[in-house]
Amino acid sequence: MTTDEIKEHLKQVKYPGFSRDIVSFGLVRAASLADGTARVALALTSSDPKIPLHLKHEVEKCLRAIPGVKATVVDVAVTPAKAPAAPGAAGTPGTSAPKGIKHSVAIASGKGGVGKSTFAVNLACALAQLGESQGRPGRIGLMDCDIYGPSVPLMMGLQGRPEVDGDSLVPMERHGVKVMSMGFLVDDNTPVVWRGPMIMKTIQQFVQNVKWGELDVLLVDLPPGTGDAQLSLVQTLPLDGAVIVTTPQPAATNVARKGGLMFQKVNVPLLGVAENMSWFLDPAGQKHSLFGSGGGILTAERLGTTLLGQVPLIPAIREGGDSGMPIVVSAPRSPAAEVFREIASTLLDRLAKPAGQPL
Repeated sequence: MTTDEIKEHLKQVKYPGFSRDIVSFGLVRAASLADGTARVALALTSSDPKIPLHLKHEVEKCLRAIPGVKATVVDVAVTPAKAPAAPGAAGTPGTSAPKGIKHSVAIASGKGGVGKSTFAVNLACALAQLGESQGRPGRIGLMDCDIYGPSVPLMMGLQGRPEVDGDSLVPMERHGVKVMSMGFLVDDNTPVVWRGPMIMKTIQQFVQNVKWGELDVLLVDLPPGTGDAQLSLVQTLPLDGAVIVTTPQPAATNVARKGGLMFQKVNVPLLGVAENMSWFLDPAGQKHSLFGSGGGILTAERLGTTLLGQVPLIPAIREGGDSGMPIVVSAPRSPAAEVFREIASTLLDRLAKPAGQPL
């Protein structure tokens, strides 16, 4: 049996908390079968001792199911995560955060279509406004890791290519937010057709080869799901936490809960759940729950975290994203902008809690 044939069997083994297998993630460094003994070498980065043990057990079980295998030898090389640069990130797999980044937070959702990027853009602008009011301008970053469908440049009103300084990219900046996105690096008419390793390399470069400078918070807008981008991020950047974005209906909340559980399995604390498109106000001022109600608080309770806030469904939010003027910027005194600032303030309070203290 060839190495490729053994790896084909090993595709049954999923990385804990993810839908992708260990072969696709590039964790299998060697595989062979000789005289009835199957040998596999794994290499991964993790600070959770349960993950290597779990993978070793699952690989052994998979190998034993292969006809002709009488014995198994599974070697797991683990690179421990370096000490995180910010409190609350202990236990997060990956390398140390770039110098100068105080807090890093993932903005995630289980499924697409819940307005996650719109939420991330407005939250970043709200954080920037709070920072400016406190005499700390230009200390918010937004990293768009939605490799296949980057929409942050449009929503932030940014065009062109980032400058290069030595071996590093200089993030573009607008509305007081420093931004890096795949949308800056590819043509609008060029689809990104990449496998997992290329996604991992891009995310690593966005973390390590971008001159973010001094940041109070780096928000990371992730694509939907629990796949390559999510695992690459938690192995590259020590996250202080994640915010789960959902809409109220069960079709969204059921998947959002799985996304939250994924972060918990890789030791990333949940900072809260944000419910988007919570209700619609008609011209008469009557509230309509177009997507149901109560889904956000239920998701937060099931994940053992808090509901950060409820964002209404109003045309101005969509219009702001299409025009590059988020509602937090274009209508800072509107009820929707107030919701985003309240969420931003709550998020900063939760990030400021000492390590080890319950969120």
